[in-house]
Amino acid sequence: MISAAARPYIDASVPVLREHGLAITRTFYKNMFAAHPELTNLFNMGNQANGVQQQSLASAVFAYAANIDNASALGPVVSRIVHKHASVGIKSEHYPIVGRHLLGAIQEVLGEAATPALISAWDEAYSELAAALIDAEKALYAQARTEPGQLREMRVVDIRNESEDIKAFVLEPADGLAAPAFKPGQYLSVSVNFEDGTTQLRQYSLSDAPESRRLRISVKREREDQAGPAGRVSNWLHNHVRIGSVLKVTHPFGDFTPDIASANPNVLLSAGVGITPMISILNLIAQTNPSREVIFAHAAQGLAWHAHRADVASAMKIMPNLQTVAFYEQANADDCSLPNTFAGRMNVAKLPAWSYTDADVYLCGPVEFMQAQWRALLDAGVPAVRLHREVFGPELLNYLS
Repeated sequence: MISAAARPYIDASVPVLREHGLAITRTFYKNMFAAHPELTNLFNMGNQANGVQQQSLASAVFAYAANIDNASALGPVVSRIVHKHASVGIKSEHYPIVGRHLLGAIQEVLGEAATPALISAWDEAYSELAAALIDAEKALYAQARTEPGQLREMRVVDIRNESEDIKAFVLEPADGLAAPAFKPGQYLSVSVNFEDGTTQLRQYSLSDAPESRRLRISVKREREDQAGPAGRVSNWLHNHVRIGSVLKVTHPFGDFTPDIASANPNVLLSAGVGITPMISILNLIAQTNPSREVIFAHAAQGLAWHAHRADVASAMKIMPNLQTVAFYEQANADDCSLPNTFAGRMNVAKLPAWSYTDADVYLCGPVEFMQAQWRALLDAGVPAVRLHREVFGPELLNYLS
């Protein structure tokens, strides 16, 4: 709880952060990386290049200021940050570095408006948030029985081309011990050391049901486009990894973990590579409760871009209450000849009917996809409490507004 003296300055910061937040976070990253270039190994430099990371941090700082007394609003955001930090090995000693450069960026951008009282208030607010994150991350590391940044070698035992741009990699522990436990919906980080001496970590969802011997991740090749440069790690994995290659990965983390044991119906809606956690969920339901009512709908560019169709076909054979739907944005006549397949983007009006009050709806895909589906579902009468989502990459906290 921040002090009464600091609270007016934090409250007054809300409109200032709305206007200058992006400039502050750009300055923050520039200065911090200049002073601590070793930290670039912990940050996704692709998201730095396209500006998404800066926007995400600006959104997070603004949300923190606007909701500093609203634990129910901040709780889910903090949980997601804690899991992401654990997946890249953030340590308690990193927080003073971040705090120093964040306060310095506020001073640099706001100039004389950044009075000593304002900086003192933000120092107090940041210290409180940092302490909460450090405690939560320590608990998460202890629960996972891992140390910050600890990597484990996994040998690639199978590779499958799932679609035009997605490969699935099956991994087994190189030490011969059991694979780490995880919950469907979680992800792990893959660490790649490049020839120039740099290291980058990327998170990839586990794309199969948990088992004791192996893990599977599905990786989309991120190509260069107007939104940003080609994905450095995803392209390296696609181009260099072969059966027998050894990858270094973290323990699985992530708080997007549907209740598999529940008897409630599930509606799983995905687009693009967002299908990966949904396949993990579907495969475990098929193993543990095959009679459960499930609607599985996926949107892709076309049939050739629709990954993990074999998994869905296998689930269909043993799940009598599984209904599947596909939407192809650039569909041809052959694509739409398949049952329950539609041309165009996902349209919730074309999904099978379900009980809005009983079923839990899970969304995963590009932000624009989830914006559209979230609003359509609310307009259709689905209670907001029944909606859950997973965002790949930095999250803009107001993306559903």
